[in-house]
Amino acid sequence: MKFNTKTIHGGQHNVDPAYGSVMPPIYQTTTYSQTTPGGHKGFEYSRSANPTRTALENSLASIENGKFGLAFGSGLAAIDAVLKLFKPGDEIISTNDLYGGSYRLFTKIFEGLGLKFHFVGMKDSGKIEEFINDNTKMIWVETPTNPMMNIIDIEAVSKISKKHKLLLAVDNTFATAYLQRPLDLGADIVMHSATKYLGGHSDVVMGSLVVNDQELADKLYFIQNASGAICGPMDSFLVLRGIKTLHIRMQRHCENGEKIARFLKNHPKVGKVYWPGFEDHPNHDIAKKQMSGFGGMISFTTLENTLESAVKIVENLKVFTLAESLGGVESLAGHPASMTHASIPVEEREKTGVVDSLIRLSVGIEDDEDLIEDLKQALG
Repeated sequence: MKFNTKTIHGGQHNVDPAYGSVMPPIYQTTTYSQTTPGGHKGFEYSRSANPTRTALENSLASIENGKFGLAFGSGLAAIDAVLKLFKPGDEIISTNDLYGGSYRLFTKIFEGLGLKFHFVGMKDSGKIEEFINDNTKMIWVETPTNPMMNIIDIEAVSKISKKHKLLLAVDNTFATAYLQRPLDLGADIVMHSATKYLGGHSDVVMGSLVVNDQELADKLYFIQNASGAICGPMDSFLVLRGIKTLHIRMQRHCENGEKIARFLKNHPKVGKVYWPGFEDHPNHDIAKKQMSGFGGMISFTTLENTLESAVKIVENLKVFTLAESLGGVESLAGHPASMTHASIPVEEREKTGVVDSLIRLSVGIEDDEDLIEDLKQALG
């Protein structure tokens, strides 16, 4: 199947065997009857597996060209499961420009449990090897990064990870499988905050993992069941429904994103604009190689480069909503320094470019002219 068909049919049964429903039903049940101890139809207890969640997990695997999908209660719950693969003393190399919640989980929870993290700028993938030692077990990549839109060469990092027999995990939230498929580029694990583009309607919180290796999948399924950070059947249904329109939504996100990015770049009150589609964006050539489009996420600074100027803009927006999160059909604006990345120490976030005047836009699928007019009036 081609991608657009996979979003609708990938990994799915055409009809539900019970009554022929076209969409998998919401199996709002905790347990399942057995004819004899262990005699069941593949489902015993919904923490371990639920038919609606299984349908979603099959869809997730399909769109990422993977064999095994796992759905969790949030993106951070999915990352938490990956980190539970390791033991005290193990080391992980992570990109230094990443979602604040990931940074908080790494440093405030798992460092205290004995894992060691190295936060490394990965625009030049060759620098990664300087931090690899006998204790290194995984490389964690986010590309495009949040919120600076930095591009990391997944294929190049994959060669490094394979050379040193390390796991490579890629946070694919910003790009989605519509634009980028990390498993095809050599990654071992793909993570999504399915809350964002996969759900697509700002009405569900969920995370996911997709892998190809059976042994790795079995370890993660064990952690998923043992730790229990699963999503419910209603949430599974909502994300499964969201995936079915992922391709047409992402197409519009990309179209609108380009128009907004070019408008901002030419505005006299805007400082820097960060969007991978610009030819002068760092690693633009890599973005062209590993992505089929440049997405709807954009960050920019004000020319004044002050907190006050950024706050004034986001407070004056009318079509864009000032809110955390991203990837919904509606356009959102955020102030990373005080919102999504507030958990990162100021000196650390400013090193990566997350200054007080930075504004992050999640460009939705509204009419692009309305969005541009809204930005015009907010910028003044």
